[in-house]
Amino acid sequence: MNIERRSFLIAAAAANAAAQTGERIATGMIGVGNRGSSLLNGVLQQPGAKVAAVCDIKPDRLDKAATTSAKDKPDAYKDWRRIIDRKDINAVFIATPPHMHSEMAIAALRAGKHVYCEKPVGVTADQVREIVKVAKASKTVFTAGQQLRSQKQLGECVRLIRNGAIGNVIWVKAQRHATSDLPHDGSSGDWYFDVTKSGGYLIEQSVHNLDLCNWVIGAHPIRACGFGGNMMHKNDPPGRTIFDSGSMTYEYPGGVKMSFTQNVFHPRTLPLGGQYVHVYGENGAVDLMGGATFHPINRDEKPVVLAEKQEEYEHAHITAFFAAVVKGEPSPANITIGATAALTAILGHEAMIRGTVVSWSDLGVEI
Repeated sequence: MNIERRSFLIAAAAANAAAQTGERIATGMIGVGNRGSSLLNGVLQQPGAKVAAVCDIKPDRLDKAATTSAKDKPDAYKDWRRIIDRKDINAVFIATPPHMHSEMAIAALRAGKHVYCEKPVGVTADQVREIVKVAKASKTVFTAGQQLRSQKQLGECVRLIRNGAIGNVIWVKAQRHATSDLPHDGSSGDWYFDVTKSGGYLIEQSVHNLDLCNWVIGAHPIRACGFGGNMMHKNDPPGRTIFDSGSMTYEYPGGVKMSFTQNVFHPRTLPLGGQYVHVYGENGAVDLMGGATFHPINRDEKPVVLAEKQEEYEHAHITAFFAAVVKGEPSPANITIGATAALTAILGHEAMIRGTVVSWSDLGVEI
């Protein structure tokens, strides 16, 4: 029996035992900065989970996380490998800078641990290829932090659209605009503006919006073209290698088109807001992020709410992850979903930096 298989059996047995006895799943938190702190709070709200260890290279973040989770008496580490090496830890949350996601997730999966990996699962096609290979070979749960997948209203609206509620989807217009650049002296300023570490706004943040577009279309794009650059923040901060804006067009199977824009200089009072996903079908369009309202193309028909607003739990995605670990329920965003979202963003990024049409097949990743 190989080491990876043996590690999986140990983790699976531990999770099953926890389910039978009511013992909480021992969980390690790698990266407890802004996003990691939110995940930590979500894990602490799960009755079936216990924070066994926290990890961060920044002492202030590590101390805060240890204090926040003091009731579980976690161990605190600066080296993430200490968590991977712990045989008693069955689940790992990864919320580090994106360029580290793939390496850490692969190590955790190979150690037989269940993994919740923040988006994106990788910032390059090579990173995504490696994590896909390992995750698909693993028998433990993998969940990507594509949290929109756990929103009930969105899920119902997507289901109705894909069942023909607006006719065949023919076009999607989406944007993710921010009112300002990420703070240059903020807690993430030491890595975010390096494209090799964050992937830039498109890969690190807009991966959520692009995943939603893929979800409602029911496919991944087959090619993309686009342009990007720094229209306002030229070499600001010094050495900046990420774009502050971009415009892309994606083509999907069947000729469906998706137009996507992003920037970090969207005035707060400008109408329509910074984010939207408009889904156009043969019979009208849906404002997917604006109340799931259907606007018929027939002038004699009035707009209607396609999917009613529902009470949404902030940490529903985390709850679903533990349900997959303990009860065997489907992961809310498995490796295929996570990899497809990351590759869609990478495809757009490659199109912008190359200044030419880039095909999905050019990325060289089988998912």
